[in-house]
Amino acid sequence: MKIKDISRRQFIGASAATVAGLVIGTKSVIGAPAIIKNLGKPNSMFKGVQVGTITYSFRSMPDQSAEAILRYCVEANVSAVELMGPAAETFAGAPSQPQRAGAPAGGPPPGGAPAGGPPPAGAPGAAPGARGGQRPPLTPEQEAAQAEARKKTADWRSSVSMDKFEQLRKMYKDAGVSIYAWKPSALGAQNTDAEVEYAFRAGKALGATHVTLELPTDPAQTLRLGKLAEKNKMFVAYHTHAQGSISVFDTAFGQSTYNKSNIDIGHYVTVPTNGSPIEFLKKYNDKIASIHIKDRTKDGGNLAWGTGQTPLVEALQLMRDSKWKFLASAELEYQIPEGSDAVKETAKCIEYARKALEA
Repeated sequence: MKIKDISRRQFIGASAATVAGLVIGTKSVIGAPAIIKNLGKPNSMFKGVQVGTITYSFRSMPDQSAEAILRYCVEANVSAVELMGPAAETFAGAPSQPQRAGAPAGGPPPGGAPAGGPPPAGAPGAAPGARGGQRPPLTPEQEAAQAEARKKTADWRSSVSMDKFEQLRKMYKDAGVSIYAWKPSALGAQNTDAEVEYAFRAGKALGATHVTLELPTDPAQTLRLGKLAEKNKMFVAYHTHAQGSISVFDTAFGQSTYNKSNIDIGHYVTVPTNGSPIEFLKKYNDKIASIHIKDRTKDGGNLAWGTGQTPLVEALQLMRDSKWKFLASAELEYQIPEGSDAVKETAKCIEYARKALEA
């Protein structure tokens, strides 16, 4: 059988069986022609712009394992990802974590920064159980369990081999998906320096160029992370929600050349005084590791792409025409229509980006 005669089903099934012992889904999705042309592997590089997704986009899917997330990526024609921490750490054998009431299943281990990507509690899309903008308070028993879990996780992180992270990287690569960023909950103020350095080591083992987290409010933390990033020769990129602005990263940028931006241009448009995120991209393109893209209105609502006020097409085409090398992470946050699911909707976002870049 000639290579060109191999069907998408045969290629993906054989690749997955060889690499991970799993069967990659074979449903027809938006963007399938690009997949077929790439011999069954996903391809979300369009006109020199690498479009990917943060795997938070798949949070509503029933299986949150690293293998399942890879299957979702292939089905959605996503060839590059910002990987949330829990899937990789579970794959590598991290100790199990107590589930906090109101937290989404598969959430990050306690003791770190909040899982970036999710809206604040009480906002549209926030986890169930978050009332009045806050989660229910922990009971003394839950606090004790969380403290014990933090210690177990920190101990595990200080000694774990990178072999399983490297295996995960190969599994994804062989299926046509690169991991360009990793978002572990190991970069918070209460995490030890050893945990932070673990995050950089594991990120490298996964093939990432940078780790990501929410922008700390304390400049001492961005200084600390910048110094540890420089020591480990791995960029740390800070994500923003409504606090994003033209100058929000200036302190972090001035502290270390290893401090980068993971600006969210969808959140950016919700602050009237911000102006357009295009201005930010033009001014700081050399300090951006990756951006998040979504469509929102100025009053904060998340909408299907092309129906909001985020300058998605302008931003993507500016990346293309300027030949900037940072990546664009699609983040699915709008309400999933009845009869659809996160994989199908992420595929629509990727297809929207393709059409914008090939226009």
